[in-house]
Amino acid sequence: MTGRKKQKIRIVRPPAREETGGGGDYFGVRPARLGQRLEGVSAFTKPGVRGFPGVDAAQELLAQTMRKDRVSGEVLDLSAAGGLLGSLPGVELRAVEGSAAALAVLESAGYEPLAAAPGDALEERWPVRARTVALTLAGDRGNAYISAQIAWAHAQTPPGGTLYLAGDRDKGFDRYVRAAGAAFGTGETVARDGGMRVARLVRRPGPTPPLPEAENYEAFGVQIVGLPGVFSAGKADKATSLLLETLGELDLSGQHVLDLGCGAGLIGAWAAQRGGAVTLVDGDLQSVRSSRMTLEANGLAGEVIHSDVDAALGGRTFDVILTNPPFHVGRGVVLDVALEFLAAASRRLKPGGTLYLVANEPLPYETPLREIGPARELARAGGFKVLAATRG
Repeated sequence: MTGRKKQKIRIVRPPAREETGGGGDYFGVRPARLGQRLEGVSAFTKPGVRGFPGVDAAQELLAQTMRKDRVSGEVLDLSAAGGLLGSLPGVELRAVEGSAAALAVLESAGYEPLAAAPGDALEERWPVRARTVALTLAGDRGNAYISAQIAWAHAQTPPGGTLYLAGDRDKGFDRYVRAAGAAFGTGETVARDGGMRVARLVRRPGPTPPLPEAENYEAFGVQIVGLPGVFSAGKADKATSLLLETLGELDLSGQHVLDLGCGAGLIGAWAAQRGGAVTLVDGDLQSVRSSRMTLEANGLAGEVIHSDVDAALGGRTFDVILTNPPFHVGRGVVLDVALEFLAAASRRLKPGGTLYLVANEPLPYETPLREIGPARELARAGGFKVLAATRG
């Protein structure tokens, strides 16, 4: 399309791991690549964590700013990623994350992270609030999610406490700082580096802004409950729609079905309505909660698991796997996670089982699908394709 930048896709093929799980390049935690400005600090990472193989650029500037300000003591990081802030001199990190991949990294690095999402109360874990709170905005997840992040940070910052807020100018950071400043009562941008920004806000007494409501819509006979920031929270995306249109009235009676990367739960709920015994998986805690709410709204049974790809699935295997794999991690466009989805399907499919996959037309999934069986193209429309492969 004229005037539209082409996406740059970096293809990284993770090696196969053992059939029973564990090890493998995708799941291996490693030191993050840091720039010279972060000399003396460290973080860990793995595929699926924002900024991999380095750290998120906004969080990098955040660490530089907090080190310059000589922040020390207990710091609550609501977007801890690989624990970068915990390596600052004198900082005792309270690490919070909603990403299963990041939680695995933090645990491997020796932290005791808390799995949480915007709006969660943290008092049971930490009865006394930290005087310093840090938050890197996920600008790619939409305005409602940012509003939820800011409200959460406000609730977790005590009066007189300081919030360090980091983000991307091109993702609306200046607008979000104004919104945060209205809630906190004071604040300003204190660091800039390229498009990255960091603001410092001090909370005055006052009410916390309300959390945005979940969105509700109907698609393919399913009532969807979409929490802020969840993929396809407000409407069915075009790729998923093509997948379900192509599969039509597929009878899944008596079949064990995996919705891998479930988002708001449309695919899994659709499969449950067609008789499948469904398991839904997502690496994002907010998505897991959204999918549970979707199943409940439709009176459907199903298991929803917070998992870094299939890491939390134990010995489960499936007759059918349905997926619209992600190829965005934060600001980047990479295939590490998507290719691990295909490797997971190869591990999890029963003999004779079938993977159904929808993807953007240019993405080269046909070759890795051969590990399952010959790739069959079932449909192609609107810039997307539906592929299938059956395990022999």
